[in-house]
Amino acid sequence: MSEVKLAAAVRTEFGKGAARAIRRNNQVPAVVYGHGSEPAHVTLPAHDLALALRTPNVLLSLDVDGKNELAIPKAVQRDAIKGFLVHVDLLLVKRGEKVTVEIPVHAEGELAAGGNLLEHVLSTLSIEAEATHLPEAVTVSVEGLEAGASVLAGDITLPKGSTLVTDAEAVVLQVLAAQAEEPAAEAEATEGEEA
Repeated sequence: MSEVKLAAAVRTEFGKGAARAIRRNNQVPAVVYGHGSEPAHVTLPAHDLALALRTPNVLLSLDVDGKNELAIPKAVQRDAIKGFLVHVDLLLVKRGEKVTVEIPVHAEGELAAGGNLLEHVLSTLSIEAEATHLPEAVTVSVEGLEAGASVLAGDITLPKGSTLVTDAEAVVLQVLAAQAEEPAAEAEATEGEEA
């Protein structure tokens, strides 16, 4: 995984008014914390940060007053209506350090014939991996699975260097049989008997 470099400026003003002023200047208020250090309040460029956050668990290289820090997004707040970034919490990490993150689960392949449906019981898995080698997602093959089949978290092959934190017995995907509709003629006959 590549690092995304962002220039961060230290914030000295706090509160709703200050945060709104920061966002008007195409910046995003953020807090950087971790490793027992005091939380640092910074501003980040909104457009560059939004592009970086398109990648799940992106590794950010922050330049804070000439000091380089590595961080991963821990909490991202967006405006409920317009979707712009409101605030970001970033966790400091070090090279070689293991961190626990959520990664999306993607399914690929065709289910067995018969109009079966695939249900995503869990859309993400918790894994532990090195902070500088976090996987973006995990892909599961559902090729030929029949109704009633399920894929457990422990059955999924994780990327090298990752260990599963989610319960291995947790159901991630399951195949449901399609429900048949009652034929129209039978439905009309049944309604006539009830009346």
